[in-house]
Order: sequence, then structure tokens, then C-alpha cells
Amino acid sequence: AATDFLEGDGVIDDDLEIRVQVEIRDGIFHADFTGTRDAAPGNVNCPIAVTRSAVLFVVRTLLPDDVPMNGGVPRAIDVTAPPGCLVNARPPSAVAAGNVETSQRIADTVFRALANGGCIVPAQGQGTMNNVTFGGIGSRESGAWTYYETIGGGQGASRGANGPSGVHVGMSNTLNTPIEVLELEHPLRMRTYALRRGSGGAGQWTGGDGVVREFEALAPMETTLLTERRRHGPAGTSGGTDGKPGANLLNGKGLGSKTTVRLAAGDVLRIETPGGGGWGKGEP
Repeated sequence: AATDFLEGDGVIDDDLEIRVQVEIRDGIFHADFTGTRDAAPGNVNCPIAVTRSAVLFVVRTLLPDDVPMNGGVPRAIDVTAPPGCLVNARPPSAVAAGNVETSQRIADTVFRALANGGCIVPAQGQGTMNNVTFGGIGSRESGAWTYYETIGGGQGASRGANGPSGVHVGMSNTLNTPIEVLELEHPLRMRTYALRRGSGGAGQWTGGDGVVREFEALAPMETTLLTERRRHGPAGTSGGTDGKPGANLLNGKGLGSKTTVRLAAGDVLRIETPGGGGWGKGEP
């Protein structure tokens, strides 16, 4: 069994609890989310299809390479979640972040339950897409504009390997936007784009480092952040230490994990993404 949390939902700032009990019985992988909190007022609620996909992701990553992904794999997985809870959302619950953020916390919680039961699994990775959007009104010729990106971070270490740095893993599956394209198309300047050295957790194998991405607004605009792991860093496993939590900063002052703010020309938004957890004690 295991418990993990989402860090609020943009409406309330409380930690939102996800619980899971994992059992392998009669050849079936059972994941029971009974005890998970009820639906949240914000948009982090997760449809049951996404919850099932997150559990399938965990199982698939732990299967041997010679096991093909076919219809038999999901048939061997049973997911139980009370209707109306955070991970089995029902109308009219908002679900926009359920796919991009909550899905990753579901996977983290299932991995943690397996680790608590003695299974060898990777440490937690950044567990967030670090969703960032900008938008504003341009010239009469260019009109209104909007820009959306996600930012990679540190992946957790595993037995025998350090975690990769500055990547997306799991439910994110998006590519990097070249700085040159961003600066040509929109009134933004990239002040910093670098690995966040030392943000990965220590251990026999170290977690991957997160990313620092710093945007300077060249005109008035609005930005929205939908991020996670700003309070609770990704957990280490088997004696490894936790990765560093991420941070959202506007002109050096902290912002919440989920917020919308207006930027003036010259304002600087700095995103520091989480590092991955370490695996094992001591040196490799």
C-alpha cells in the first residue's frame, strides 16, 4: 500500500491524497484506490480511463522486454476506484489536469506501493509536465497570440543506472521547443535554459537533474502555470534520497504550483523543474 499527494488544484492549496493498495492474486494485478479523497473543486480530477492507463504504464515498464504489448496485458489488470473520487471522476468534475498531472501521481503511487512491498522499482521522477502557457494581444497585423509548452525534468534512478536529466517520462510525451523559434514567433526572450545541477537525489545511483528555464516578457501578457512537485520532491527508493522539489518564481518571488498571473514588459518568469529520486545507499 502507499499514499502520495497532489499539491492543491488551483482552487484549494491543501495536499490531495491518493491511496492505493496493490496485490497480485490469481494471475491478476489488482490496484485498489479505495481511500483516495473525493473529487476536488479544481481541474485535477482524473477519469477512470486515465487511471487505468497509468496503472497499465506501471505494469508495462516492469514486464520483461520479450512480453509483447497486446490485449492480454490490460486483461491481467484490475483497477478499483470509488465512483466520484479523485481518480474516478464523474460529471461535472473538471478533468483538464487529470491527464497531464494526476496521471503521473497515480503512477508514482503505484510504484511506491510496489516498493513498499519489496519489489525493485525505479525511484520517482519529476512527476509533472510543468505546463506553461503565455498569451497576449499583439499588433493589428499579428492579432492575439498564445504559446504553450511543457518542460522536462529529472527522472528517478533505477538499480544499475543513474536517472536521465532534462527529460519527460511516462504520460508527457512532448518535444522541446527550440529557443530560436520561440523568440522569433512571440514577444519572449529566453534568459536561461540549463540543467539544474545537483537537483537529483543522491544514492548508489543518482537521480537525474531538472531543468531551469527563464522567460523574459517583452510585452504585457498573461501566463498560466499547471505544475506539481513544488512542495514534495520525488521520492528516492531503496535508501536513495529524494530529488529537489521544483520552483516557480516571478521576479525572484515564489508562485504557487497552479496559478495565472499578468506579466509586464521586463518581468522574468523562472521555472525550476524537480530532480529525480536517488536509488540505493552509498556509492555505485
